[in-house]
Amino acid sequence: MSRVYNFAAGPAVLPLEVLQEAKDDLLDYKGCGMSVMEMSHRSKVFDDIIKEAEADFRKVLNVPDNYKVLFLQGGATLQFAAIPMNLMKNRKAGFVITGNWANKACQEAAIYGEAVELASSKDKTYTYIPDCSDLPITDDMDYVYICENNTIYGTKFWTLPNTKGKLLVSDQSSCFLSEPVDVSKYGLIMAGVQKNVGPAGVVIVVVRDDLVTDDVLPGTPTIMKYKTQADKDSLYNTPNCWGIYMCGLVFKWLLRTGGLEERKKINVKKAQILYDYLDQSKLFKGTVEKGSRSIMNVPFVTGNKDLDAKFVAEAEQNGLVNIKGHRTVGGMRASLYNAMPIEGVQKLVEFMDKFERENR
Repeated sequence: MSRVYNFAAGPAVLPLEVLQEAKDDLLDYKGCGMSVMEMSHRSKVFDDIIKEAEADFRKVLNVPDNYKVLFLQGGATLQFAAIPMNLMKNRKAGFVITGNWANKACQEAAIYGEAVELASSKDKTYTYIPDCSDLPITDDMDYVYICENNTIYGTKFWTLPNTKGKLLVSDQSSCFLSEPVDVSKYGLIMAGVQKNVGPAGVVIVVVRDDLVTDDVLPGTPTIMKYKTQADKDSLYNTPNCWGIYMCGLVFKWLLRTGGLEERKKINVKKAQILYDYLDQSKLFKGTVEKGSRSIMNVPFVTGNKDLDAKFVAEAEQNGLVNIKGHRTVGGMRASLYNAMPIEGVQKLVEFMDKFERENR
């Protein structure tokens, strides 16, 4: 079997042993005679799968009892609308704009009420996280929204904003389950799973009980009410059965490999290998201010577009794939999600060093 090192930002690399488990179950799940992709979401077999997935997820993230866990569809993008529909009671919310996804969430919320830009790092092409210690939050704001890890620009909130008592809502898609999180600091966490947790097609919403009500904006579709989904245990309509099953396998993998404390140690070590190389390199340069660096997504450039393109092409020839930067940034980006082995990062740095010696 020939496997490449896949540095894609999402859909992204999955743990090899999880893929092997799924392969073994593909035609006949646990002796039931059919695949998870074929079975009814109302069956006892799938009911056990989704309940076990939720129980394991709650263990992994240490989710308090007063939070609902929802396995939904439509990705984080649908949540850009669902969040204001469910939470924007006063039709006003604050946004910290640190990249494309926070900006899109802000624009979507503006359809339903006043979306206030509290802070932004646009002035320096989103290469840093702005100071959020004293944001201009007003009493009538329903919540403060952040994109906690910015996949495209490679920045991370290492200190959460001071929300002055308002709900904190966070899109954690690209840092989800990469480190321990104090869920109680948030009103709502949502994440598309296709970066750290599973195949594309599932979004997980962790929302505090008191926010799950019938008091939503007029015109909110029934299926987009958190209460609809919570009351039916994420089975109001046919869910992404295979995707939830795969997430469940990843939760078990996380639990048996030391949980999120151990995962953070490994992820910090992987990122440090790459950042240490970038900081001493005469050819490659990281694009993010040091205090805002993500350990999940590492963008870098040579400063020469032709050389960047040459690097991407030669990297692929050497089994280092999907390393081209996002179209809005250019250059390169290495995504170092949970399932990226440390050997992959070491091989990348070795190749970068070789490329630098040959092209300086």
